[in-house]
Amino acid sequence: LATPTAIMAAIGNATKHGFLVREGDALERLASVSKVAFDKTGTLTYGMPKVAGVHSFDNVYGIDQIYAWTAGVEQRSEHPLGKAVVTCFENSHMGEIPKAYSFEMLPGQGVGGCVSGHLVLAGNEMLLTEKGIGIEEVHRSEAKRWLNQGCTLIYVAIDGKAAGLIALSDTVRQEAPEMIQRLKKAGAAPVLLTGDHENAAWQIGRAVGIQEIHAGCLPQDKLDWIDRYQKEKNPVCMIGDGINDAPALKRACVGIAMGGVGSDIAVDAADIALVDDEIKELPHLFLLSKKMMKTIKWNLTFSMALNFAAIILAITGILNPVVGALVHNAGSVFVIIHSSLLLKWKMYKQDTGELPEESVR
Repeated sequence: LATPTAIMAAIGNATKHGFLVREGDALERLASVSKVAFDKTGTLTYGMPKVAGVHSFDNVYGIDQIYAWTAGVEQRSEHPLGKAVVTCFENSHMGEIPKAYSFEMLPGQGVGGCVSGHLVLAGNEMLLTEKGIGIEEVHRSEAKRWLNQGCTLIYVAIDGKAAGLIALSDTVRQEAPEMIQRLKKAGAAPVLLTGDHENAAWQIGRAVGIQEIHAGCLPQDKLDWIDRYQKEKNPVCMIGDGINDAPALKRACVGIAMGGVGSDIAVDAADIALVDDEIKELPHLFLLSKKMMKTIKWNLTFSMALNFAAIILAITGILNPVVGALVHNAGSVFVIIHSSLLLKWKMYKQDTGELPEESVR
């Protein structure tokens, strides 16, 4: 009774703050977490990038053609960047998006398909490298110009040749910097694991206050980093939203998926879903898990002490069976009332808005 009542009360509290706890012991595991790994796009950013520019590498394919064919092959993509290309193209009123056939999703790299009789690949530079497609130095300088502005790039290859790129810019969530600071105060070290280029990753990292950043990560790389941390006795909580994050969400000690912008696969792989994507509530969840564990320990300590004292008194004849039953039930009532306090527990002190000292490690 001491543990289940506290867990149920904490889950009720978490639900009121927008969290759907899918695993009964997820909050128990969360209390032991020392590192929090974030994906970038859709997690620390709004996940609604805008096309900042389109560039053609030669005169064979124009900017409009590259833009349209990329939108065509990205129509079935689940990645926020792919969805952004499609949305921005539709909003630009440049005509209908051409249909793509033989669609292929390449996790951690991009997508591919046939558009208007041409094989189109759209993704990061690793995709082109994997397919043996080179980028000339003059075009790399154009890419670097966009990267220095903090943009994320989608390289486009047509019929086995680099044809151009699309630059996208995203906006950091307004509440992200404060959320990161509160997580640090709660004793959790933030880490950024992203597949984006190092320039874009560091710009976002600096903006929100994360010092440990690993860019250019494939899904397997994210798994490797999580395994490395956990082998070093640093339990990890992974927070992400995309298909590429699903393996990491599953492997981490606790996985939290963005329920609004996140993919169905990511939500299914996670232990907890943040229904409304309000990441400002993450510190509350972490501190709630610690408060829950303290409540469980108090419940167990009180119950064991009360029962031990009752046994001693019963042996000596001081406590008769009827009174013993009442004492036992009184202990259960205390545990229930004590656990129920978690339902209305808040992260902030009512008067100062500061973190409660008892919750900070």
